[in-house]
This record gives sequence, C-alpha cells and structure tokens, in this order.
Amino acid sequence: MTEAVLLIAHGSRNPAAQADHGRLCELVGTAAGVTVRPAYLELAEPSIADAVDAAVADGADRVRLVPLFLHTGNHVARDIPGIVDAAREAHPDVTIQLDEHVGADPGLVDLIAGRIQPPA
Repeated sequence: MTEAVLLIAHGSRNPAAQADHGRLCELVGTAAGVTVRPAYLELAEPSIADAVDAAVADGADRVRLVPLFLHTGNHVARDIPGIVDAAREAHPDVTIQLDEHVGADPGLVDLIAGRIQPPA
C-alpha cells in the first residue's frame, strides 16, 4: 500500500506563505518518515482536489489529508469534507482519509501554554 499525506493549509496570495507551507511539509515529512505534500483550500496551488489527483497519479492507493486549521469553522465543517467527498467519488478505488483538524489535538494546548509561560 502506497500512502500519500497532504497537509492542507488555507492558502494565501503571498508567495512567502506558500514557501513556508512547503518547508513545513518537508520538515513534518522528515520527522514522520513519510513524504508529505502541500495542498491548499483556496488562493494557492495545488488545490486539495489537484493534490489528491496528483497523489493518485503517482501511485498512491491511500491518501491521508491533515487540515492545518485551528477551529471548527465552515472550512473544517463543510468545505473540506465536501472536497474530500468529491475526491472519493473521483477515485473510488483509493482510500481517502480526512483527519481531524490540528486544532482538535490536545497537544496544541501544551504547545501554546509553553509559548506563553513566563520565563523561569
């Protein structure tokens, strides 16, 4: 089984944001020991649908999508699941898994708390 992992960012017209997201994908992929590809909800390329299509074209039979969003707004609750449903219809022989958005992870509280704690 060949898995592709897509980190989904919102997207920005600012090329620096896209470069940052690309670097994050590389760092996360290295840390996790897997290849991680960027995908964007809007305003940047590749779109989520295009990134899924590319992963499948490259031989992935499983695609895991990780939304880098903090809160359950419309993008997390409706937009991304709708795009994923369409990708599942387009690729019925591929397992397409949508993970919870990163803001749902309890480790995020520790990360933020650690950043704001006063120095000892």
